[in-house]
Amino acid sequence: MTGLAAPDGLIGRDGEVSLVLSGLHPADAARGWFPYYTFAIAAGGEPAGAIRLRVGDGPDLVLYGGHVGYEVLPAFRGRRYAERACRLLFPLMRANGQHEVWITCNPDNAASRRTCERLGARFVEIVALPRDSDMYLRGEREKCRYRLLVPPAGFDTHA
Repeated sequence: MTGLAAPDGLIGRDGEVSLVLSGLHPADAARGWFPYYTFAIAAGGEPAGAIRLRVGDGPDLVLYGGHVGYEVLPAFRGRRYAERACRLLFPLMRANGQHEVWITCNPDNAASRRTCERLGARFVEIVALPRDSDMYLRGEREKCRYRLLVPPAGFDTHA
């Protein structure tokens, strides 16, 4: 058991963008991982990317990993799909008791930084990654930290 509420299939649609549950992942205490969801981002029925929602709070998650992670395939970039996918996750965030989430990205990822800002997340700081982290071992050195207050129900619309 993952400890996560299990939504069925399609969890949301925003015009052409939809999210479909693709996995529920249990916590992995040995690796310091919290339980998380993965969703396929689809646009007009075509795969356009993926988004993850991690549930929990811990120093590594809040400082470096973030609660939300997304990737948009190159052919679909520039259409605000990451932002739209994040907004579709707001009800699930609230269902999991997440009223504040952290999103991190690399300092040179201008598109991800714009996504955070369009969502209304506030830039907090840039932090150095610990040398023993998976991200550091992949060649990353710093993360921008953005704090997002999850809007109450009824305020999930586009900015």
